[in-house]
Amino acid sequence: MSEHILIFGNGYDIPGRIRARGKRLGRTYSTSVLCRIDHLAKVEEAGEHARIVAVGADAPAAEWTELARAVHAVQPVTRIATFGDQCQEAAVEAGRALGVATHTPETVRLVFDKFAMRRRLAEAGVESIPAAEVPDADALVAFAAEHGYPCVVKPRRGTASTGVSVIRSAEEAPAAFARARGLDGTDGAGPEAQVVVEAFLPGAQYSVEAFSEGGEHVPVAFTRKYSDPASLVELGHVMPAPLDTGQEEEIRTHLVRALGALGVEFGPTHTEVVLTEHGPRVIETHLRVGGDEIWNMVTDATGVDLVEYQLRQCTGERVLPDLRAALAGSRHRRGEAIWFAGAPAAGVLVEVAGADGPHPDGVRVEVLGRAGDRLRGLRSSDSRLAQARAGAATADKALALAQEAIGRLEFVTRVTAGEPELL
Repeated sequence: MSEHILIFGNGYDIPGRIRARGKRLGRTYSTSVLCRIDHLAKVEEAGEHARIVAVGADAPAAEWTELARAVHAVQPVTRIATFGDQCQEAAVEAGRALGVATHTPETVRLVFDKFAMRRRLAEAGVESIPAAEVPDADALVAFAAEHGYPCVVKPRRGTASTGVSVIRSAEEAPAAFARARGLDGTDGAGPEAQVVVEAFLPGAQYSVEAFSEGGEHVPVAFTRKYSDPASLVELGHVMPAPLDTGQEEEIRTHLVRALGALGVEFGPTHTEVVLTEHGPRVIETHLRVGGDEIWNMVTDATGVDLVEYQLRQCTGERVLPDLRAALAGSRHRRGEAIWFAGAPAAGVLVEVAGADGPHPDGVRVEVLGRAGDRLRGLRSSDSRLAQARAGAATADKALALAQEAIGRLEFVTRVTAGEPELL
C-alpha cells in the first residue's frame, strides 16, 4: 500500500513521522511539500521529501492550486495535509481541484473569519454574542454606546492575537481601530483589513484540545489560559484546568455543539472559551493542535499524543476508537504549565540574562527574542521574549515553577536618548 501526501506548509517534524510510520507498517508513505519561500528554512529532513515547491508569501490561492496540479501530474496526490493556520485555505482550494478530501471551504472560512463564526454560532442557536463589522472608529463607539464597555476590537481575520485590543472608553477607540488595521506602525492585519468589535466576555478563560472523526468530537484536554488584560495576548497555560465535573461537562457539551455548527468533520481542534456567568462562550477555534507547546503539554500531562493521531488520520486510518480507549485508560499523570515574558514598550533588546539557570528539575526556559529586536510592548504572541515550561505533580506547582523561572530573567535593552516610545 502506498500513499503520496502533499503537505501545505513546512509540516514541522510531522512528515518525517508519517514516513517512519509507513516503514513500520510495511507501507510506502511519500511526502511532498508546498510552502512559502520564507518557510523553506523550517522544512525538516528536506532531502527525504519527494519534492519541495516554494511560493511567494503573497501568492494567490490560484497559484498554489496550479503548483499542486503540477505535483499531481508528476506523482498523483492521494492525501492533502496541513498542520498550521497559514496554508489551510490554499490546501482547501487545491483539494477541490485535485478531488482530494480536505476540510470544506465553508468550515475553513468560518474558522478564519471571526465575524462569520459569530453569525453561524448564533444562527445555529449555540450562542449569541453582540458583534459587528465596523468601518471606522466612530462606528466602534456607536457599537459600544449600544452594548456597553469594555469591548474587544480585532481584525476580522488574524492570528497570534495580532491587532487585538480591549477598550474601556470612547477615547481608546481610534487607537484600537488603527491597531487592528496596522495603521499605528505595528504588525496589524493591514490597511485593507476589516475590523470587528465584540462584547467583552468576562470570566475565566480556557482552551479545549479536541479530536474529530466522521463529525464526532471528543474533547481530550482542558487548559486554563491567562491573557494580558489589554492586548489579550496569552501569558500562560496550565493543565489540567481547575474545573469541577459540572463545569467540565458544560464546556464539553458547548464545544461539541459549536464544532458541529461550524461543520468540523475531522482532525484536531484548539478552541478557546470563556466560562461566563451565563455558561461557556467561544472566543475562537482553530483546525489544528494548540500552539504555545500545548500539544506537547497534552502528551506529557495525559499520555495522549494528538499529533500522532492526526498523522495517522491523514494517511487514511480510523483513529477515534483508539483515542477513546487511550483516554479511558489514562489519568492525568502530572501537571504541566508554560509562562511567557512580555516585552518593554520601547527600545532594542540587547540580551536576556538568567535563561541558563540553574533551574529546578522539570523546568525548561527558552529565549524567544533575539539581540537587535525592536521592542514595542506586548503586541502579539510573536512579541513575547521568553518562555518557561514546567512539569510537576500538580498543576498549581507546575504553574508556580514556570512563573518563578520567568521572574528570575533580566532583560537588557537599549533606548536612544530622545527616542519616542513606540506605543
